[in-house]
Amino acid sequence: MLSKSDLLELLRAKGLDFQIHDHKPLFTVEDSEKLRGEIDGSHTKNLFLKNKKNKFFLFSCDENAQIDLKRFSKSIDAKNLSFANEIYLQKYLGIRPGSVSPYSLLNDKKNEVSFYLDEKLARSNVVNFHPLINTTTITIKTKEFIGFILENKKKINIFSLDTYSVVDIYE
Repeated sequence: MLSKSDLLELLRAKGLDFQIHDHKPLFTVEDSEKLRGEIDGSHTKNLFLKNKKNKFFLFSCDENAQIDLKRFSKSIDAKNLSFANEIYLQKYLGIRPGSVSPYSLLNDKKNEVSFYLDEKLARSNVVNFHPLINTTTITIKTKEFIGFILENKKKINIFSLDTYSVVDIYE
């Protein structure tokens, strides 16, 4: 499983321009708003979900997005989505609660977790995610983040919370 330092090394090896912000542990959007300081860019919340058939989903959206989980479930044909527990979080993403981010998809070697990225985030200039631990935030240009995820063989479903539909797919 990748660690924070492994991830940072990968980003540096790709020559990506990013900033590292160390801070106290952030477990919730409220924690982030209070403790992150002046970090530019779009801030996120990341939902690790599962359905009754043990299919797994990661949805990364704007920190202030209002999500109707029933509607989201129905729109991606995943029926009965709920939050996945800590055991699945460790098994599939190799992280602890509070550290969920798309970077953890690099630990999903079998691509068992389907990734959905909020269209609003995909269109932003700069985005912030934890690098596998919630005591650090990485700020990176959104295009570079998307390119990095794709280079690591992860499919990205761009999801609109306005229409509750997938509006694009990057592979």
